[in-house]
Amino acid sequence: MHNSEAMALSAALLAVAGDLTQRIHDGVVARGFTDIRPAHGFAFARLAPDGATVTDLAVHLGVTKQAASQLVDEIVRKGYAERRPHPEDARARLIVLTAQGWACTRAAEEAAAEVVGAWVELLGEGEVRALRERLTRIAPYGPIRPAW
Repeated sequence: MHNSEAMALSAALLAVAGDLTQRIHDGVVARGFTDIRPAHGFAFARLAPDGATVTDLAVHLGVTKQAASQLVDEIVRKGYAERRPHPEDARARLIVLTAQGWACTRAAEEAAAEVVGAWVELLGEGEVRALRERLTRIAPYGPIRPAW
């Protein structure tokens, strides 16, 4: 593959990722979660299903502990998450989603399904399934984080 082809593929993947993020966010807002930013969704993905520490969240998002702590303060203040004692480390706090956080997460899942449904209409179910399988082979474990 020539450099120009590699750049075109890179640009297409980044464009799809950006469009997907925006369309999921738009779907979440349309479902009534108007005080949410896309970065919150990336945090919710790490907090579900069992919670995480601020340090875990910082690593997941690729930010400093201070930045992750500020984001946690914000989502706690808005009612999407809460701090609990860590079951294994008395010095740490576990950040978990509240019922409102779970509802927002479900709204994001619904919005994602709508976007992928449009891809299925465009490409066909087999092509979308093959795309998922190939992308998973390239990056099987993520990370899934915002492109700050």
